[in-house]
Amino acid sequence: MSRIGNKPVTIPGSVKVECKDNVIYVNGPKGKLQQDIHPETDLDLSEDVLIVKAKSEKKESRAFQGMMRALIANMVDGVTTGFQKVLEINGVGYRAEVKGNILVLNLGYSNPIEYPISEGVDIKVEGNKISVSGIDKQLVGQVSAEIREKRPPEPYKGKGVKYVDEHIIRKAGKSAK
Repeated sequence: MSRIGNKPVTIPGSVKVECKDNVIYVNGPKGKLQQDIHPETDLDLSEDVLIVKAKSEKKESRAFQGMMRALIANMVDGVTTGFQKVLEINGVGYRAEVKGNILVLNLGYSNPIEYPISEGVDIKVEGNKISVSGIDKQLVGQVSAEIREKRPPEPYKGKGVKYVDEHIIRKAGKSAK
């Protein structure tokens, strides 16, 4: 049985949740989110608690129950507090700046990389740190991964774009005889 799926999602007073036509809508102080409800799950919505139930006891149904519960919990967290990922740029001459709706990255290539900022995501640059924030956890993670993909950290000197809490395993260079 799904342990995550059986946990109820508590809904704060500042958040409004409603379900219409197999779509759940979550409105909060930071914005609005919506998500399609999987056909293998049912929602039981009371005033301040939402419970996700599986329609059958099949393994797939229980898996979708846990997934839907996690998605809905992330939506509630997103519209109340939001999500943030911080990236760090390491390397001589590597820098980033925001120009309007475009993130310009100088990462050691011959030309700067221009990354268009998606709607629903806020990007701030302070020194060698890039902060990606928003209310949609999936979108924040996807944008962070796409920025990191432009120049992943290399294992010898650690140059590149990495998450702040990421640990890069270093390799030894050439050893002389």
